[in-house]
Formats: sequence, structure tokens, C-alpha cells
Amino acid sequence: MNARKKQESKQARGWFNRPTRPYSYPYWGGILLGIVLFFAFLIPGTGLGASGALAAVGAYMVDLVAPQHVDRVPILAHLAGGDKNPFGGWLIPLVIGLLIGGFTSGVIHGRAKWETTKGPHISDRKRWLLAFIGGFIFVYGARLARGCTSGQALTGGAVLSAGSWLIMMAIFAGAYSLAYFLRDVWN
Repeated sequence: MNARKKQESKQARGWFNRPTRPYSYPYWGGILLGIVLFFAFLIPGTGLGASGALAAVGAYMVDLVAPQHVDRVPILAHLAGGDKNPFGGWLIPLVIGLLIGGFTSGVIHGRAKWETTKGPHISDRKRWLLAFIGGFIFVYGARLARGCTSGQALTGGAVLSAGSWLIMMAIFAGAYSLAYFLRDVWN
């Protein structure tokens, strides 16, 4: 009888109703990330960064409808010009692995839930709108800065690139400056 109740309890929980477990020790995550970054320099020789995968997908989509345009624009030609396969690099599998790994970790630790994280003084709709606008601005900025925060902070920071350090300081300064005006989203 007791085993039957346990089985029913397991089935009722499902993937998205698991008990929440505490986060892992952050320093272990930093050490593991450093090891992955080391091997990213050692094996493909490029470091880490995710915005390049988004650029490859964008170049592929443009190449489907306007291949002549892709061949004329240097940044697109670098990714998908001529017979070049925009998915031939290792960034697409990296991002797919990040998504699968993040989802798996969320399920295992009981954090994969359908919820909108926000403060009590903002609607779900407004929170989603702000998240979309912020994400769009950040992705656009990542392309202007020639890399996302993972590429700039991890890869650029590891090789002591002054531009990467400057961009990361600007990102943090901008975030802290804007936080005051968006405090109602969280308070």
C-alpha cells in the first residue's frame, strides 16, 4: 500500500511539479566553466560565445530568400556566403547543448516551471513586454559589440581584451543606471 502511494505521488508530480532543490555551489560552476573555456580555446581555438549562433541562423534565413545579398554583405558572406554552410561551425551545437542542459538541470532540480518571475506591482503582460524589449535591445547590442556577454566577458576577458573589459563595465553601468527606473518590475 505504501509503495503504491509513492508511485501515485511520483506520477502526480511530473516534470514540472518536482520539489525544488537548492542551487549548486556557485564556485563549482565557475571552476567547471573555466575548464570548458580552456578546452574551447584548446580544441576549436575560438573560446565561448552564443550570439554567433544567432547570427548564423539569421544569415541562413537571409540566404534562403536573398542569396545575392548574403554574398555582397561582408558579415553575412563570412557566415553563409557562396557554398558556405552557416551551421558548419560548433556554435549551433553549443547553443543546442546549452538549451538541453539548462532544461535538464531545471527538471532535475525542480526549477522547470511555467511561471512569470516579477514583482507584485506589475502585470504578467507588461513583464513579458519589457523582457522582449530588453532582450531585443541586448541582442542588437551584442551584434554591435561583436559578441554577447559570454563572448565578451569569458573569451575577451580571458585574453585580456581591453575592449571586452570596457564593454562589460558599460553593461554593468547601464544595468545599474536603468535599475532605478525599472524597480517597479521587481518591488
